[in-house]
Amino acid sequence: MKQSKHVTAMGSAKTDSTIATKNIVDTAIAAGNFTTFAAALRTAGVADAMAAKGPFTAFAPTDVAFKQLPAGTYEALLKEPAKLAAVLKYHIVAGRLSASDMRPGEQMTLQGSAMTIEVSASGVRVNGAHVTQELVATNGIVQAIDAVILPKDWQLLAVAA
Repeated sequence: MKQSKHVTAMGSAKTDSTIATKNIVDTAIAAGNFTTFAAALRTAGVADAMAAKGPFTAFAPTDVAFKQLPAGTYEALLKEPAKLAAVLKYHIVAGRLSASDMRPGEQMTLQGSAMTIEVSASGVRVNGAHVTQELVATNGIVQAIDAVILPKDWQLLAVAA
């Protein structure tokens, strides 16, 4: 079943239910606000893995989130597919994590570092980024986030350099 949840400030969500027919990558593309994320997945060679059986949860930065990166950061990452793949894998966890299933604490990513999940009356955050929408795919869940996230010891400028 495909569900699209719009997470509100109080943590409640509106859910539209239909049958999921697309994998995570195709679901992100069809949503229309993850074109940069989907293109990055292809460039880094991660798209095929995200189209596999799963299940996975992708904390997908929206196109607006990518535009908030320091100037030149995204372009620099595109020139280094291995670094780009590491950044993208940090946005992905094994298993299905719906907003209602998330608990505060650390969650291991496919990149190998843990992300921090915060759950409060104002909603769900991962490494400080707000979860704003949830889309269910055939092989997992796409959680829209409003920022590009990195492991604690990484810096965006260092990645772009």
